[in-house]
Amino acid sequence: MRNQILPGALGAFAFALLLAACGKDAAPQQGGDRPVTVTTQVLRPQPWNDTLQALGTVKARESVTITAKVSETVQRVHFDSGDVVAAGQPLVTLSGQAQQAELAAAQAQAVEADRLFRRQSELAAQQLVARSALDTQRAARDAANARVAEIRANLGDRVIRAPFAGVLGLRQVSPGTLVTPGTAIATLDDTARVFVDFPVPELRLAELAAGQRLSGRTDAYADRSFDGIVSTVDARVDPTTRAITVRGDFINTDRTLRPGMLLRVELQRPQRQALLLPEISVVQVGSDTFVYRVKADGTVERVDVTVGTRRDGLAEIATGVQAGDRIVVDGTGKLRPGAKVVEAKAAAPQPADADAKPAAPATP
Repeated sequence: MRNQILPGALGAFAFALLLAACGKDAAPQQGGDRPVTVTTQVLRPQPWNDTLQALGTVKARESVTITAKVSETVQRVHFDSGDVVAAGQPLVTLSGQAQQAELAAAQAQAVEADRLFRRQSELAAQQLVARSALDTQRAARDAANARVAEIRANLGDRVIRAPFAGVLGLRQVSPGTLVTPGTAIATLDDTARVFVDFPVPELRLAELAAGQRLSGRTDAYADRSFDGIVSTVDARVDPTTRAITVRGDFINTDRTLRPGMLLRVELQRPQRQALLLPEISVVQVGSDTFVYRVKADGTVERVDVTVGTRRDGLAEIATGVQAGDRIVVDGTGKLRPGAKVVEAKAAAPQPADADAKPAAPATP
């Protein structure tokens, strides 16, 4: 009898195990419609003051390479490399001995021509000489004076002066050097104020105007920010890059910024009202950018959007949504279009003895 009952008991036990396994597999299907817990935000227009960033190159307000106008030997050098000079300050004196001799001769001729003219004038007043002779002597006197002025101008070219105030670069000549027209003597840059030219996309042209505030940073002085303003917006757009060049004006009293330096420029754009979302709410899949919007029935839908500028973890939503829309901020990774959602709420604080079991009543 025992051997006959045992196979039947084993079969019932196996059938119970099979039902239990089927029950486990079916359990998740019963919970598939549970709403996804997310955090949301209702879009409201907010003040937004973002920046436009670009790379620019520092240029001196005035810049020139000092050269000679004539071929001559350097007699004296009046500066050292890196000197700060004033406008008109002598920099180099060239030898001009031949011109000095010519000047002395020309001055003597001018004095004699003037003396003869005054003598002719007296005689002409007494009608002792013809008027034509007086005119001839006047012309001779004027020619002699012009010759003196010409030689003095040539001598002036032998003294090379700073055309404006600024900082000199490396000295390229020494006394005794033979210079010719075009020979570089030194560079001179006016860097008390500097220009920074940087490109801006054509799309932003309507947002540019003279007087807008700028800030700049350079790797050479990473802990310092330089302030400036937009001085000029170029009159032409580059047809190749579709960008327009903007010139910023930066005060550089301590001459920290130098021509040729690379500056990261930030243009402060005017404050405006914008729809802002945390960047984590914007989903990027390939070339598609979208957010999840909560509908009235508690489900979500996918909405393609265009993102404007980003700053400090916020993204400006330019198109696709409007004020009053409720957007999913956190939990987008678990969503699909049509999914139900529920707003996450902070858990209520639990009492300290919530897990403690009630004491058993005392036995009488």
